[in-house]
Amino acid sequence: MRGCLCVCALFAMSAAASGKKPVTLEALAAYHPLAEMSAPVWSPDGKQFVYTEDEKVWLYDVASRGKRELVALSSLEAAARKVPGPAESQWQNRRVEEQTVQWMPSGRELLISAGGHLFLFPTAGGRWTKLTATAEAERDPKVSPDGRRVSFRRGHNLYAMDLASRKVARLTSDGSVTRLNAELDWVYPEELELGTAHWWSPDSKSIAYLQFDVRREPLYPQVDLAAPRAVFEPQRYPQAGDPNAEVRLGVVRATGGRTRWMNLGPRDALVARCTWLPYSSGIAVERLNRIQNRLDLLVADARTGAARTVLSETDPHWINLHDGLTFLKDGAEFLWPSERDGFNHLYRYSIDGRQLAQLTRGEWEVTAVAGVDAEGRVYYVSSEASPLERQLYRVDANGAGKQRLTTAAGTHAISMSPDGSAYLDSFSSLTEPPRKTLYRADGTELSVLREPDRSLAEEYDVRPVEIVPVKASDGALLYAWLIRPAGLERGKEYPAVVEVYGGPGAQTVTNHWYGALTLEQVLAQRGFAVWALDGRGSAGRGHKWETAVFRNLGVKELEDQKEGVLSLLSLGFVNSKRIGIEGWSYGGFMTLYAMLHAPEVFACGLAGAPVANWRNYDTIYTERYMGLPAENAEAYQRASPVNAAANLRGRLLIVHDLEDDNVLFQNTVQMVAALERAGKPFELMVYPEKTHGVTQFKEDLYRLRVEFWERSLK
Repeated sequence: MRGCLCVCALFAMSAAASGKKPVTLEALAAYHPLAEMSAPVWSPDGKQFVYTEDEKVWLYDVASRGKRELVALSSLEAAARKVPGPAESQWQNRRVEEQTVQWMPSGRELLISAGGHLFLFPTAGGRWTKLTATAEAERDPKVSPDGRRVSFRRGHNLYAMDLASRKVARLTSDGSVTRLNAELDWVYPEELELGTAHWWSPDSKSIAYLQFDVRREPLYPQVDLAAPRAVFEPQRYPQAGDPNAEVRLGVVRATGGRTRWMNLGPRDALVARCTWLPYSSGIAVERLNRIQNRLDLLVADARTGAARTVLSETDPHWINLHDGLTFLKDGAEFLWPSERDGFNHLYRYSIDGRQLAQLTRGEWEVTAVAGVDAEGRVYYVSSEASPLERQLYRVDANGAGKQRLTTAAGTHAISMSPDGSAYLDSFSSLTEPPRKTLYRADGTELSVLREPDRSLAEEYDVRPVEIVPVKASDGALLYAWLIRPAGLERGKEYPAVVEVYGGPGAQTVTNHWYGALTLEQVLAQRGFAVWALDGRGSAGRGHKWETAVFRNLGVKELEDQKEGVLSLLSLGFVNSKRIGIEGWSYGGFMTLYAMLHAPEVFACGLAGAPVANWRNYDTIYTERYMGLPAENAEAYQRASPVNAAANLRGRLLIVHDLEDDNVLFQNTVQMVAALERAGKPFELMVYPEKTHGVTQFKEDLYRLRVEFWERSLK
């Protein structure tokens, strides 16, 4: 108790000296952040855009620099017919993308989805029109390019409505719980980030759609135990080595008729991306093999179904998907992203597969293609300035004339108008809260839509987040961020919490705003140092950097985390005996792995939703990095924490949602069983939620985490 009082006094003195309030759990609980502004949806002519904020739809006019409220979504939801829940349990992935607001091609109306139904709303004002009022929800609606029809899904089938007559054509009729038409299974959006499963042809005559046959995907027995009686809620979830869904691509007329199926080759391949050619003659398909070390770009003839290979890429490790395929010159050419030289860069190809130019090159990555303007110049976001930053550039189609458009050091996310004449820049840095600014394509500022909100930083004693370069023993340069304890005294040693993710596809340490009222700030006020490091395997540093973890998850990541701890200790104020580690998902796996393979470094750990056995995780992610279990069994054994439970020495807390649809609760059950068999004490907190993260009980989780660190490290 005396130590706790001492720390409390320290952070109180620190806050008092600055004249600001300390960040506390109570402050987090009382904090209600400003409503987020959604990504803009640009009008077809690029002169306006709409966005949602605080459950309202707003319109912004570029010429006048003005905005106005169009409609509150609640008013449309109130007018929608109440839709009953599905008869069977449904597990929809969080990455499914369904548009709330879309422009009609005329630019005078919006299609709005609210309450499971569809509405037309005139942007000039006036009464909205309700398009649907059925007993089933209309899902994933899309406006045809000519504005005459709207497609959508009801249940497991695809439909299209003629807007003039309101007549609805049923385009598929064989949908069921195991045959999903224009509907994604669970794993595709999660691991391939494919957000939709149907697309209009540019001439508005046809729709391409994916059909998922999930009969061979195993059923995981999720159960809702919070109900008065247990409710069986099975989830189709293919674990490593299990069959994936069989997926095929079909084309159907917008008025109905027989589906023409595209001949895309092996049915066990992953149909990762689909894009119509500009003249509606065919569909470009990006196809991966199961273990994802080969990527083919196919063009399928929409009339015959015959497909030809335009280009292929192979990699000895795996291939990352990048959303950069862009057709130019009416489909005669296209942009293609590739990591063939170890970093993602842009190439220009002819439609017959000839490389015409390499637009970008260097030991840095193109992270996004923002758009192409009327002159054919390509706008892209990259890490060229620093692996910690994202900046906007433009370059000619032959690779000449490269120009950096954004100037402020930090992280820029870009939404460009369809004609490439303007863009909205969402920017933040370590010291600058988020700011949204509208620019002309040449980088000239037009207006600020949202100024940085510094009120919390002015009211509370927000400790700085520092970027710390770490030189590994083999010479590699790693990056970490650090929040020092409040009231830091020379010569005194403090406990530290290492936050970790550590896995492929994520970058934790960048020059962006980390927030003012966060749990990390609470810990810093309570006398903890808080540290996070991106080691090899993380994103943002190129493909070679990532592949250090190939087929051997955990080993290299832990080596680099240990290098980070040595660097943290070299700063002279952290107690080497009082270092804890915590993480969620892959970070939960890394917490378990670190506690079991480096008990001399980490005194305690908090593992949230951890992967405890890689045979439990989904096919597409796991096999990308580990291969098939039958072909890499020893590595699966070595990488799974359940097989090293006897090594536990420190204090361990495991936290998990009972019906986690991503990292299945099965992982925690198996870890608990292994620890009990080994006679190792541990702590466990289970939340009755159906998500991968704790949302309903977030305040309780914050308190649990703080209390765990207080009693474990002090």
